[in-house]
Amino acid sequence: MRKTLSTLLFFFAFLPGFTQTHKFQSVFIYSFTRYVQWPDAYNQGDFEILVLGDSPIYDELKNMAAAKKVGGDRTIKVTRISSPGEIRRCHILYVPSHKSTMIDNVLAKVASQPILIVTEEPGLGVKGSDINFIVKDGKLAFELNQAAVNRQNLKVSNELTRLGIMI
Repeated sequence: MRKTLSTLLFFFAFLPGFTQTHKFQSVFIYSFTRYVQWPDAYNQGDFEILVLGDSPIYDELKNMAAAKKVGGDRTIKVTRISSPGEIRRCHILYVPSHKSTMIDNVLAKVASQPILIVTEEPGLGVKGSDINFIVKDGKLAFELNQAAVNRQNLKVSNELTRLGIMI
């Protein structure tokens, strides 16, 4: 599995600058499911991903969910929500760039729940999201905020910390 993530990241790192697409982000998000550990209570039932607002990643995640499972047998459920008030128990919450102004409300709503917050706006990793997609030197990359991950009671593999840009 570690080779898979390393290979994906290596491949995407050498694509031209327009790799900041939702299709590639959905591949990364699926890979994150293998390298993030949720508390035991979250390891049963469907694996749920919430998307805040309208975003092209919703369709990409739905396509991925139709073809993939988490841990071999867990169905992936992707749900669109319209406001931070609708955040509920889930595994991953995706906040697209056009909803980045809501990050403070998102962080307050999530608090210390074990929800991996994934964003795509420069500066949101520092502001408190767990993983933030960025374009660095024209290539897709991600920042990893270890303090935020710890606050969410999540554990990330050494492989993921090695491949992310630590903030």
